[in-house]
Amino acid sequence: MTLYLDDLRVRHLGECRYDSPLSEMLTTKQTSPHYVAEGDRVLLEDTVSMLAGHDVPPEQVPSFEAAGPRKKIYFDPSSVTAGILTCGGLCPGLNNVIRGLVQELAVHYKVKRILGFRNGLRGLTSEHRDDTVELTPEHVRDIHNAGGTILGSSRGNQDPDEMVDSLVEHGVDVLFVIGGDGGMRAATCLSNAIEARGLDIAVIGVPKTIDNDLPFTDQSFGFQSAFASAMDFISSVSVEAAASPNGVGLVKLMGRHSGFIAAYAALAANGADIVLIPEIPFALDGPEGLLAYVEQHVRKKGYVVIVLAEGAGQDLLEDADLSHRNGKATDASGNVKLGKIDDLLKERITDHLTAVGLAPTMRYIDPSYAIRSVVANAYDSVYCLRLAHAAAHAAMAGRTEVAVARWRRRFVHVPLSLMTSRRNQVDPDGDLWMSVLETTCQPAEFGVQREGEKVPSGFC
Repeated sequence: MTLYLDDLRVRHLGECRYDSPLSEMLTTKQTSPHYVAEGDRVLLEDTVSMLAGHDVPPEQVPSFEAAGPRKKIYFDPSSVTAGILTCGGLCPGLNNVIRGLVQELAVHYKVKRILGFRNGLRGLTSEHRDDTVELTPEHVRDIHNAGGTILGSSRGNQDPDEMVDSLVEHGVDVLFVIGGDGGMRAATCLSNAIEARGLDIAVIGVPKTIDNDLPFTDQSFGFQSAFASAMDFISSVSVEAAASPNGVGLVKLMGRHSGFIAAYAALAANGADIVLIPEIPFALDGPEGLLAYVEQHVRKKGYVVIVLAEGAGQDLLEDADLSHRNGKATDASGNVKLGKIDDLLKERITDHLTAVGLAPTMRYIDPSYAIRSVVANAYDSVYCLRLAHAAAHAAMAGRTEVAVARWRRRFVHVPLSLMTSRRNQVDPDGDLWMSVLETTCQPAEFGVQREGEKVPSGFC
């Protein structure tokens, strides 16, 4: 995907004419950590060869607009009504972002009216239009100590024009949408509907996903908390498997299309023997297949621990005999429901080991809902707060149809359309997956060859 500078420009509602209430905190020195010059941009790419490949003057190299407070803002804070909603699946840090937004808007920008729309985008439909709550610093003071979201969440495909009607009825000037890829798509549609009506409403996305699969961000908020929690479950199942005759420990983690949680949690726990992720296909049968490797591990070590991302091995369920296990229905957000690869693995591993005289003791854990509902850890708490500050600054400066993210360790503005333009995935040839192979000692692939390659038997 080739991007140019114009692809990374964000939309402005208009000229910034009001002095920011934060002006006294900002200096005229561009070196001040509080000051963001209007022309400050952050490079999309960070290697000399990539920059040289564009063959354009430095000022035309693809770059993001830097996030942060401006001296001049678009909205008069005294007349602003802000709206906040959370949508999609739960994620550590949602309450932290809500808290950060309310505190920044109310305390520093002096915004007097902040509405929380309950149950995600459903709260903007005509049926639930009055399902709102007034948010104040006192109301949100301690919410970061709880997981989940005080506003509730939902999935769905709501009508953009109906949602715009709700924003107009409530007098909302800026709306913050905290959500994953579905939430960012909905925010984009909402922005387009607002623009079509010529309305002065800013829409700012704060992207979240424990899968870490959204592009153009160093890391999604909540991801660190999620894989830290997942690490504990891997450690627990490792203990169980080691204490059992022919123990097989299987931990299924979230990761529909991207195996970041499985990879990072396995590295952190350092107890996994096999990691299976959606990006790396695998075969069950044959001398180089997964079942033969599991058998080899149980014979040699006495037990085996497998970390499974939920989206791994979905191709194995395409077999006609397994069609009942393959989920082709979609959820309310349009995501295809995944097949139950964990059931298939439990059955096939049990049958194989029993057949070779190693009747297994299966220890299985699916902590998916447990890890996404935990309280944000210290790192994510800080990250969420800073994202909230960046989102508030972007909205008050009249940016719209934009998400706030961290890129190259800088907070930046990313056009909403880019947040759903592709998926962030583990690179099978990258250093992260190499670290997984080095740590687990598993083969690069199980019985599936890339063209022209020989499948290695393992690193150890």
